[in-house]
Amino acid sequence: MPEQREIAKDSGGNGGPGAAGRGNNRTGNGLLGYLNSTPVGVRISGLTKSFGQNHVLRGVDLEIEPGETVVILGKSGTGKSVLLRHIIGLEKPDSGAILIGGEQVEYDAPGKGEHTVAMVFQSSALFNSLTVADNVALYLREHKVFKDDSKVRQIVSSALDIVGLSEKEDVMPSVLSGGMKRRVATARALVMNPDLLLFDEPTAGLDPMMTRTIGDLILDLRQKVEMTQIVVTHDIDLAFYVADRIAVLSEGKIIEFGTPEQIKSCPKEAVREFITPQFGENRR
Repeated sequence: MPEQREIAKDSGGNGGPGAAGRGNNRTGNGLLGYLNSTPVGVRISGLTKSFGQNHVLRGVDLEIEPGETVVILGKSGTGKSVLLRHIIGLEKPDSGAILIGGEQVEYDAPGKGEHTVAMVFQSSALFNSLTVADNVALYLREHKVFKDDSKVRQIVSSALDIVGLSEKEDVMPSVLSGGMKRRVATARALVMNPDLLLFDEPTAGLDPMMTRTIGDLILDLRQKVEMTQIVVTHDIDLAFYVADRIAVLSEGKIIEFGTPEQIKSCPKEAVREFITPQFGENRR
């Protein structure tokens, strides 16, 4: 994972890098004053990956603009999560390249990149032996971002406020619902001060109400935090709800990339077969 850059130490709610231009919303102001991330573009060129005879990625090309929320949409098993793992540096491609903010991801030397990438895993990957607050604070404490632990607690409280879990600081993850765990994992990713935030199937296994809550969270982050977001999902409702643009992944390649309206009206048969059950022929 790319290494965290030096972070601004001003965690106050009224200023500091990243606070300007984000409006007057008081929710989570402590975190917003602390963040100094820079939205980055992502360029993927000719990416291929096989596992034995299973050719998962067959030449993926995709270019994402800084500050966009892009959804990579596709059926289960099409390689969406594998693609995310390449972006964050957990998988090495057979061929091709990924550039984040113009800097190529180096798979043989992870953690050396200039730009910070964080990922919200489908499993949430929380430590069950730690409280919600301690899970979120783990990165800040391990990297000694603040000398004063009261600053850590302030940032953690603010991050949990942003994801709607301000009263769950002392709760253990084992008693949380799946959707709440995803929100805790999002708060943990945010305190890493990411330039690029990745979501791996954020609504998988959730009920419709919690699915909408996760969608609202992604939209809220787009408004409050200056960063680029990539969401991979097979959830068509979520894709059309949160995306600036949607990339449709099929048979290891991006077969269409455009705004939600452009995807709805796309004439390609593979795209129509995927979205028609949701929108119907007369709604494209």
